[in-house]
Amino acid sequence: MLQGAMGGGRFEIIDTFKSLTKELLRQEHLTQAPQRNDPHRVTDRTFFIDGSNQNLKTIPPEILALKELEEVHLENNQISEIPQGIQHLEKIKVLYLHNNSLQNLCQELGSLSNLESLDLSGNLLVLSSLQVICRLRTLRELRLYNTGLTEVPSGICKSLHHLELLGLSENYLESLPKEIVNQTKLREIYLKQNHFENFPCDLCVLCNLEVIDLDDNKLKTIPEDIGHLVRLQKFYVASNHLMGLPESLSHCRKLSVLDLTHNSIHSLPYSLEQLTELTEVGLSGNRLEKVPRLLCNWVSLHLLYLRNTSLHGLRRSFKHLVNLRFLDLSQNHIDHFPVQICTLKDLEILALDDNKVKQLPPAISSLSKLKILGLTGNDFVSFPEEIFSLVSLEKLYIGQDQGSKLSSLPENIKKLTNLKELYIENNQLEQLPASLGLMPNLEVLDCRHNLLRQLPDAICQTRDLRELLLEDNLLSRLPENLDHLVNLKVLTLTDNLMEDPPMEVCEQGNEAIWRHLKENRIRKVMATKIQAWWRGIMVRKGYGSYEELLKARKKGKSPPKDKKGKAAPKGKPAKGNKK
Repeated sequence: MLQGAMGGGRFEIIDTFKSLTKELLRQEHLTQAPQRNDPHRVTDRTFFIDGSNQNLKTIPPEILALKELEEVHLENNQISEIPQGIQHLEKIKVLYLHNNSLQNLCQELGSLSNLESLDLSGNLLVLSSLQVICRLRTLRELRLYNTGLTEVPSGICKSLHHLELLGLSENYLESLPKEIVNQTKLREIYLKQNHFENFPCDLCVLCNLEVIDLDDNKLKTIPEDIGHLVRLQKFYVASNHLMGLPESLSHCRKLSVLDLTHNSIHSLPYSLEQLTELTEVGLSGNRLEKVPRLLCNWVSLHLLYLRNTSLHGLRRSFKHLVNLRFLDLSQNHIDHFPVQICTLKDLEILALDDNKVKQLPPAISSLSKLKILGLTGNDFVSFPEEIFSLVSLEKLYIGQDQGSKLSSLPENIKKLTNLKELYIENNQLEQLPASLGLMPNLEVLDCRHNLLRQLPDAICQTRDLRELLLEDNLLSRLPENLDHLVNLKVLTLTDNLMEDPPMEVCEQGNEAIWRHLKENRIRKVMATKIQAWWRGIMVRKGYGSYEELLKARKKGKSPPKDKKGKAAPKGKPAKGNKK
């Protein structure tokens, strides 16, 4: 799914001296300020401090004493107020306070005359306290995501003439103040997850806008005036109630990302074929039924999302999209593998999950750069061996939560020497091929919900294996050397018939399982040594070799005598024996 970025790059500051260490920040209750002659302490020439994720409840006074500071990170703490001493940071340019416990902003914050980037997201701020932000005339980036806003103070839009990024996502906004038209330098605005029913038309006069994110709102239409935004590059309007797009969107010739997923769009205006710089398009979750003809003219496309769009196939002209690297056709009604895909030589990721595909064409071998292939939930009668020609494949998804079930996995799976992850859950596999042990790069093996009764011993040779998912099978034992997989971090065995190790051991986790396997090996070695020792004794006592003893036992005879001994004549005891 396409995602609108939550903000631009952070202001880059070079700290030429020492930065405040996290250890110092944990000592926020120290009563003495750092000494300048202590090399382990912060100097007064510190320009950058990272105090994030330190469970701070207040801003340490040691920080407020550093008058040369230009960038301060205090996000993800429990700070409940900004102290008046913030005014001493006269040179500060970047201040990140998101995800704290702030409610009010002190008036002294407005005295930071050099502040360029301020992030207060994730704090439930009192609306009236936001007025102090209007005094920060040098601000270029202001992020107020998830702050409980029901409206934007008009003063912010009226006074902050240098804003380039305004982040207001995850609030309760229904409109923007008319003063937004003053933001002539604005390049990025993020309004995702609000309550907009109407597109904020005043945005259409901001000719420098490059990014608009209005995902997850209640928009029904896009105004024709959108065509005035000739510098628009990324337009996110996913998860709205749009039924179409205006012809004028074709004037936005610099558009590279267009996300229309989860709307009610049936077709696209043909004028949009003029958007020749599009590289990423999201149409998933719309009832297209057919691939729009104009889409096949967007030859610059790299990523195309057509998931759950009621498609039965692809147009012949689809082969023109030779630059595609990612194609999502999952959850459609495709009953045969579209051969047009085989011409997309640069394709790296292909999702055909939850369709009705029955077989793969030999021409799929031409996808020499394919790394990820999703075929889950189709109608394959047997494992499609055409996959083995995809030597670059790194991830294969062929679990069958719906559709036909696979009963076997071919030994030729070893041909996929670059495969790192294999997902073959929800089938009817009774065994796994020993050739899995010949796959040097395998890291994840998902065999959940099958009919496996045992694992091949060769699986212990897949030394890079990190995850082995085996729940809901018929396993009763594990290979005795499974603990040799030193990289294995996840092993799931619930809903099996485990006896060795017993389920109570399996439930204790990997360490308990490894301990059980090692103890088993030790017992086996000891038993072998005891058996060897006993064999030696039997031979030394003159009962012959162990093999002869076994033969005699099978025939029900007594053990043969030592070759040096002489058998006694019938009716007479042997020499030296008592009568």
